Amino acid sequence: MELKVSTRSHAGHTVVTIVGEIDLYTAPRLQAEFTRLLGQSQTMLVVLDMSAVEFCDSTGMNVLLSALKRLRERGGTLEVAAPRPAVRKILQVTGLDSVFVVHETLPEQLLTSDSQG
Repeated sequence: MELKVSTRSHAGHTVVTIVGEIDLYTAPRLQAEFTRLLGQSQTMLVVLDMSAVEFCDSTGMNVLLSALKRLRERGGTLEVAAPRPAVRKILQVTGLDSVFVVHETLPEQLLTSDSQG
């Protein structure tokens, strides 16, 4: 399955919308997007809209952890929003639900951003 990644930046935060499955084959696409995003902007808050992610394996989780580490190194953070039950279970089983801030839905204030990145 194909992985689609899009970003919207607004007022110091970026929403990364991920659609599809994050696995060994698609994780490099997500990694490349994080590298691009973190290299070209000083965004301090990145929120992942995972409402359309059907599956995420350990490779995908490692990509998310790597992005979190890079953001934390510069004083920022990475949050997860609206994970589906399968993704939420992986976060819970691995203990990553205590590493990431996990929102039930995409935070309302982030929905008002309209600039594309």
